[in-house]
Amino acid sequence: MTREEMKALGWDRCDIVIVSGDAYVDHPSFGVAIIGRVLEKAGFRVGIIAQPDVSDKAAFSRLGEPRLCFCVTSGNVDSMVNNYTANKRLRSDDDYSPGNKPHMRPDRAVTVYCNKIRESYKSIPVIIGGIEASLRRFAHYDYWDDKVRQSILADAPADLIVYGMGEKAIVEVTSRLDRGEQIAGITDVRGTTYKTRDISGLTGFVELPDFKTVSTDKRAFAKAFKAFYDEQDPYHGHIMVQRHPKTIIVQNPPALPLTTPELDAIYDLPYTRYPHPSYKEEIPAIRTVMFSITSHRGCFGGCAFCAITAHQGRMIQSRSPESIIREVKALTKLPEFKGTISDIGGPTADMYMLGCSKRSTQGMCKDKLCLFPEACPNLKKDHSQLISLLNEVKKVPGVKNVFIGSGIRYDLAMQDEQYLYQICRQNVSGQLKVAPEHVSKKVTDAMCKPSIEAYDRFVNKYRDINKELGKDQYIIPYFISAHPGCTVKDAVQLAEYVRDMGYYVEQVQDFTPTPATLSTCLYYTGYNPYTCEEVYVPRSVEERRMHRALLQYKNPENYDLVKKALLLANRKDLIGYDKKCLISPVRPAIGRKQGGRRH
Repeated sequence: MTREEMKALGWDRCDIVIVSGDAYVDHPSFGVAIIGRVLEKAGFRVGIIAQPDVSDKAAFSRLGEPRLCFCVTSGNVDSMVNNYTANKRLRSDDDYSPGNKPHMRPDRAVTVYCNKIRESYKSIPVIIGGIEASLRRFAHYDYWDDKVRQSILADAPADLIVYGMGEKAIVEVTSRLDRGEQIAGITDVRGTTYKTRDISGLTGFVELPDFKTVSTDKRAFAKAFKAFYDEQDPYHGHIMVQRHPKTIIVQNPPALPLTTPELDAIYDLPYTRYPHPSYKEEIPAIRTVMFSITSHRGCFGGCAFCAITAHQGRMIQSRSPESIIREVKALTKLPEFKGTISDIGGPTADMYMLGCSKRSTQGMCKDKLCLFPEACPNLKKDHSQLISLLNEVKKVPGVKNVFIGSGIRYDLAMQDEQYLYQICRQNVSGQLKVAPEHVSKKVTDAMCKPSIEAYDRFVNKYRDINKELGKDQYIIPYFISAHPGCTVKDAVQLAEYVRDMGYYVEQVQDFTPTPATLSTCLYYTGYNPYTCEEVYVPRSVEERRMHRALLQYKNPENYDLVKKALLLANRKDLIGYDKKCLISPVRPAIGRKQGGRRH
């Protein structure tokens, strides 16, 4: 990160400089650490410029000009999501910055960083990646501008996007640069997107409606989204093209899934697991992942609001038990380790080693999802390898507890009762995270989530197993407010469900439209691109606030919003003193919540 460190290593210059919106933490939960270590393993000298001051031109040249290229990312989180709440208010903290300080990265960090690099280095190749660049590779709806924006490659002075989980692609691209190839000629790498003015030599591609069309015609945007979404498969995905006013964006098919040995090799790299020693203040994001283990990547859940399909993909890529055990043994040697592995999981903890037998040759089904509306009969549902892994980790000397902190897909867990017994017996820390998200059938359908009845069956089974085991363990359900498809009446229905659960919901996720998700397409267009049906969208700030307030109706500060929502929904019956009522006719005093256990 510094010239002094370069000198100590005997380097006169770096081969590659990574510019990141996050503070630098050398931990495999941080994308910059993984890419940096992978490039180092490939033989390159890698420098990192973390959270550069964009008002200081010299901040981008503090390591000098790299021999091969700059790589630019906003960090683990999209900069707009990181900087703003769902209601577009500036956040007051940042878990990925020292001391939790906010505003350490600019809005649209990738584009800003690229412009700053170009002020000093006019011709050096600039490669962008990470979640912000990856999800903006084509024209996309931008919630913060409330309009369709161009591909990030059309806005930023960069040469190439490495999209998704980019280890294979970035090593191939940089190796070809090292062999003397020009960046403009590297147009055939899987998992990359480039820009050009001439596609006359291109064959076998899918062309999306152009930028002008999708930015003015919502049905065309929905059509383009469906075409984009359906091609995000490494086995049947085609090259995709979209014309912009001054350039043409070309996406190559996704990178092939990593094999288990390839994934093992990435997580076996020598991460220190600590922030760079130059930091004097804690970086809060490390707290929850310091003693966590990534067991796999990808998710076949297909939730409409999730970007994993467009970033990590639907195919599960799992590490070997031996690799995971090696990482656990390394954790036990850290001075801060107290005996607890906080999580073994991935996007969904209970998908380790699962999937479909045909995926390795035919890819994922284009016309159906694995778990929605029901679990596919071809889906492997046997959790025995995961159960064995959890038990083997528990046997490692120094390990006292092995917990699941990343949450499970409850409808998948219900397919294997042995797995439920396993986690209830020894892998739940007292509270298990699950995400029913909503109770209204039309809302869960819009989310591509199972019905609330499926969740209720899981809750009953979970309680029965814990009772049998003599354990007092709870479920922490996560709900999303103001998702497309949700009317005020649906929000009231969810509030009634929360009331009947008997405890107060502290954490609510406000729906935030982010690029490259089905839910964002629903939000912007008002159409379901797969059914062509219209979808109701709660757009106004006031209505979105009402949806959230209903979930936390016991908070006196929400009284006016809850009352207005109940009147709009024609539910005066829920205003009164009966135990089924959500609020009383008289506004309560601010400073205390109405009764109920909090979870």
